[in-house]
Amino acid sequence: MTDTSIRPRVLAVIPARGGSKGLPGKNIRPLMGKPLLAHSVALAALLGDSVRCIVSTDDESIAETARAAGAEVPFLRPAELASDTAPMSVVLRHALATMEEIDSVTYDMVLLLDPTSPTRTPERVREAIDALVATPELDGVVAVSEPFFNPTWVGVRPEADGPGLVRYFEEGTGVVRRQDVPRYLRINGSFYVWRADFIRRLETSWFDEGRHGYVEIPETHAFSIDDEHEFRLVEAVVGAGLAPLPGYRSADASAGSTAEQAK
Repeated sequence: MTDTSIRPRVLAVIPARGGSKGLPGKNIRPLMGKPLLAHSVALAALLGDSVRCIVSTDDESIAETARAAGAEVPFLRPAELASDTAPMSVVLRHALATMEEIDSVTYDMVLLLDPTSPTRTPERVREAIDALVATPELDGVVAVSEPFFNPTWVGVRPEADGPGLVRYFEEGTGVVRRQDVPRYLRINGSFYVWRADFIRRLETSWFDEGRHGYVEIPETHAFSIDDEHEFRLVEAVVGAGLAPLPGYRSADASAGSTAEQAK
């Protein structure tokens, strides 16, 4: 059995390009008093000395904000890796190769912490790292959650040649009770950890090219901010104390007092 007390050398990458279209400037927009990406930086700092965290960005203003939040920005990402069509696999491979050259080390794992998914806990991320250490047959471990509805039996799509609806999933045929539907999980983007060797050979689709395990988190923690509505939703949920946010605490939220930064 693999000894999980032997800590792997992990490169944590926070990708924060400057060209967001859905919510311009989202990576440095203040969320509960801190730039959005700063919450991922705070999370990474809680993971221990075996995790080296860097921000990969093409934008100097984002780099300055990241450094002010305590992050390392050892390089600026090439412009060709910062378009909205650049696959994350290439971005991660570039970050890994660049940091191995800068640090003169070989990393064991790559941890992806997207700044748009700030409501995660260090315990769950460490659980994912430990699971990958303990399970050699896996290429990665990802965060999943159970949605509030199960699309297997309620998912539909318009008919190809008519005005009606047809089932999206054939597995839902004949199901009339929610309790009879097999459990459904979704990949929520909160965190991903992969073996470095897998990232080095990854072409396009991490899910299709590897074998992955999972760590389940509550759906109430599983946010990915892409637009104004989702940003406001995270503010509301965190402010109500229903989701975690590293480095932030609510000062007696039940009494309706103002939230403040943890010292």
